Formats: sequence, C-alpha cells, structure tokens
Amino acid sequence: MRKTEIVAIDGGGTKTLLLRVRPDATIALCRKAGGSNPFDVPDWRSVVAGLMADQQANLAAAAFGMAGFGESGRLSRELEETLASLCPAPHSIHNDVDMACRGAFLNRPGILLLSGTGSMAWGVGEDGETARVGGWGSLFGDEGSAYWIGRLALARFSQCLDGRVENESGFVSRFSALHGWPEETVLCSAALQEWYANLDEVRPSVAALALDIGRFAEQGCLVSRDIVTQAAQALARHVHALRHRLNGQILPWSYAGGTMRNPMLREALAKECGAPQAPGLPPIGGAVLVAAELAGWDVGTHFIAQLAASLEAAGLG
Repeated sequence: MRKTEIVAIDGGGTKTLLLRVRPDATIALCRKAGGSNPFDVPDWRSVVAGLMADQQANLAAAAFGMAGFGESGRLSRELEETLASLCPAPHSIHNDVDMACRGAFLNRPGILLLSGTGSMAWGVGEDGETARVGGWGSLFGDEGSAYWIGRLALARFSQCLDGRVENESGFVSRFSALHGWPEETVLCSAALQEWYANLDEVRPSVAALALDIGRFAEQGCLVSRDIVTQAAQALARHVHALRHRLNGQILPWSYAGGTMRNPMLREALAKECGAPQAPGLPPIGGAVLVAAELAGWDVGTHFIAQLAASLEAAGLG
C-alpha cells in the first residue's frame, strides 16, 4: 500500500497536539493530550504513546516538535529512542520552538518568540545560522512566560495580603473572586495556602493564572498592568539578544504561545522590538512542513495556503 499521509506533533509543557495530514494539506485526524515536556512531565512517554497509537499504517513520514529536545543530552536521547519505537516511518525531531519558528516564517529568516508555560526564542539569520536564547526552565529562567507571570502574580497577591505592597486597583478583590476566596485577610491567606497545598500539577496551574492577569490588566488593574509590562520587558530581551547574536541583523520577529494572545503584552513588545510579523503558520504548521518535505511532497505556495486554511477551520490557526 502506498503511504500517503504524514503525522506532525507539537509537544509543549501544557498540551501536546497531533495532526495527521493528507497530501492535499487537509487534516485527516486531530488528537490532543496533556503536556509532554520531559523536564516537567514524568509520564511524558505515555502522553506521546497515547497520541501515536494506531498511527503507523499508511504513514509516509512524521515530524516531532518536542519541548526539551536539544536541551539535555540524556533527555534528547530518550526522546529519540522513544519516538523511534513509536514511529518506524522516516521522522525528524526538533525542539518545539525551532519547529514553531519554521512555521511562523515558512522556513525563512526571522526570530520566533514563544511564551507559553515556559519561554524561549529561536532565530534564523539571513545566512542560515541559528541561535536560541532562554528556555532555561522555571527554576532560573522562563522569564515572561505564563508560569513566570502566574508566580509573580501570586507573590504580589501575598505581599498585598500582608501589607508589603499596596493593593492597587482592587487586585486582591479581583484575584480572590477568581478563586472564590474571601477577601478578609486571614481567611484569604488560609485559602491561598490551601489552594497551593492541593495542586496536583504546580506549573500548569500557576501558568493558567496568566490569562486572568492579562484580563485584569485590560480592565485597568495597576498591579496586573505592572506584571504584564515586566513580562514584555523580559521577553523583549530575548529578541534583542538574538538580533545581536545573529550578526546584528534587525531580523523580523513573530510570536507563539498562549501568553502572546494578550494584546497588551504584544503592544508593549512592539514598543520595545518593533511591530511583529504575524506568524505564517502556527507551531504545529512547522511540524507539518517538515514532515511533508521528508515525505517528498511539494510544499509550495498552494500547499501552505491550503494548510493554513485547514488549520484555521480546525480552530488551530
């Protein structure tokens, strides 16, 4: 039987997405699961294996954009071994931000700034040279990420509760209402500690707060606005560093990740780095392009346009 479909996976810290795509760039299958970053998810193999179940038949090629790949020799080898066992077809593995950059710029030069659960930037220069900054993890990096924003918000919340900083624009009342906590200081402090003690997965839970902080900022909350501004400044340093490292080229930049859906954050970044270029394809699109090329398909303008339309129709644009 002629093998006529490809598989693409985008594996991040919070979620993992699999697409099976036909030669006409239409989507045959879409599957979603939890995060698969081996630095954060001990059971990442089961996540990927569950997505790849029954995907070997009629498979021409596959491409995997995996968080953590290339960042640890041991984990990268484990990713290679696991994916080889799950996918006997020709396949390619890249860091998830590298894959997102390929999708955003359609394999052309540029800088992709990703802020999701973690943060990192990947750049490709005019001469084809690549470089990356950030992606150091939550212990001493990931500045400007959703987890970083959530952690900073929790710190400011606790400081407001005990009086170390001013409770500006009702930050405590907004944050308390978000969780259904009482506003009275002693009771609220106890509710915060109880919430933390009962978290099953700390990073995703804390990262999820970033969406609400962005919403509070748009509503005029000064504490939230300050947090968003700090995040933008931290993320802008990624872009500046990559432009410097790639021979001082003022490369265009684009974005990916849930944190970047915040218009206030993107506006602040535009003031620091210039207006961003809208991504040509979302991160999973980069993995589709790599798999399609590996399968020998023509990935010209028509294929890319159809793929963009397919992703948009599937709610993945």
